Amino acid sequence: MIDKVQIKEELIKKNLYDVHRDLIKQRRLRIIVMSVLVAALLLTTVYGTLENPFIYTFSNIGNFFDYRVLFIVWSIVSGLSIQLCLLALFRLEHYQARAKYTFVALSSIFLVLTAVIPALKDIYPFWHLLHTIFAGIHALFLLLSMVPFVNWISRENPRLEKVLKLWMIIIWIGSLLPLIIFGKSGLFELWFFVTVILFLLYLSLILFEEKIVKLSVAFLKDETNLNEAIEKIFINLDRK
Repeated sequence: MIDKVQIKEELIKKNLYDVHRDLIKQRRLRIIVMSVLVAALLLTTVYGTLENPFIYTFSNIGNFFDYRVLFIVWSIVSGLSIQLCLLALFRLEHYQARAKYTFVALSSIFLVLTAVIPALKDIYPFWHLLHTIFAGIHALFLLLSMVPFVNWISRENPRLEKVLKLWMIIIWIGSLLPLIIFGKSGLFELWFFVTVILFLLYLSLILFEEKIVKLSVAFLKDETNLNEAIEKIFINLDRK
């Protein structure tokens, strides 16, 4: 039987209690972030293929068919998932940049506004124009929040630079190619959102794992019995 009180007192004496709490926190946060991203990925894939993506854009699906509520739900889930992930990664990496939170928040807001505003050109030409503008603004703010962070990560972790640049090419150039080849269809939107979410899943996995490994090394460095020490890592001492 594991004595949590004894372990807690031992860690406090060794000045490792805060390290232990940080380990628990980072593992829990990684699960939350990756879970919401997977949910957004599944919802994006399902919604984007409700109708033929070679013909209908996400806006067409939401406005031409009986999926308007689902379109708004998708925009909220996707926007908040991407926002949650980026903010968690900013904090994890101690990323300091002006207007970082503003760009991420505005990106989510304009995505939701894009879904809420009707995109029926023949009936509501003004609102359709506003819908198109807001969609462009969403992509712009997402670009302004992601690219500087990716560049910063590349400088802090040179081993990731080539992989991160490749991901940026896949996302941005890959999104434009379907638009050029197939014209205005749902393919470029499907590619854009799916690859953005996959990239954030990859980045979350790598950066959280790196942080957890560093904390684990600090926690285990003075331990003589590694088996017992590893058990301690997974015990939540604050839970009754």
